[in-house]
Amino acid sequence: MPQNVLLAEDDRAIRHALERALALEGYEVTAVADGVEALAQAHRTPPDVLVLDVMMPGIDGLQVCRVLRAEGNRTPILMLTALVETADRIAGLDAGADDYVVKPFDVEEVFARLRALLRRTGTDAANGTPVDVPPLKEPDGQIVAAGLRMDIQARRAWREQRELELTRTEFELLELLVRNAGIVLDHATIYDRIWGYDFGPGSKNLAVYVGYLRRKLDEPGAPALIHTVRGVGYVLRED
Repeated sequence: MPQNVLLAEDDRAIRHALERALALEGYEVTAVADGVEALAQAHRTPPDVLVLDVMMPGIDGLQVCRVLRAEGNRTPILMLTALVETADRIAGLDAGADDYVVKPFDVEEVFARLRALLRRTGTDAANGTPVDVPPLKEPDGQIVAAGLRMDIQARRAWREQRELELTRTEFELLELLVRNAGIVLDHATIYDRIWGYDFGPGSKNLAVYVGYLRRKLDEPGAPALIHTVRGVGYVLRED
């Protein structure tokens, strides 16, 4: 069965163009013009993934995201935004979004990000086939490194005794770093493992997520855990 995308975009030209492109790519698309319609449709027929424009009249994309997350809805959400400042992107992640694309965007980038989001939920984007998920090596589903503990099955994480509130992407990025503690992971490897696509040297996507993850991990007086290796990538270690 094709995967269902709920698209909310108030710009008619963008909405129609993206709806047509997604349909041609093999998705089943429900397109609406504002946040009120998006929430109603999400409640009526839950989609496999949502694509939300940030700036919409009435209820905007961030509010839609917050409402769904408050209801316990964990459906992957991709935000479309014309706002390029890091603070604006962080606001979207803080609202519970999993990823974002900055306007103007290449439709192939939208496809790539949707494939990655759907792959992480256990299905292939356009055809709905199951994706092989490697079995956990830890018998109790927990991994520990540098004062961090992660329960993979429950999708919970702690630094010492403090539980971390992480989005889906943040959790998976931290899991990758914890599993490879002490090993420098280059940008291309992280992009491939987390997003399934290398967005190139000009992309700030990874830096934004690392920065946001650091804000949640770091504590006054405690050593930093995620270190930048300039020109290469990132490493998790407790100095």
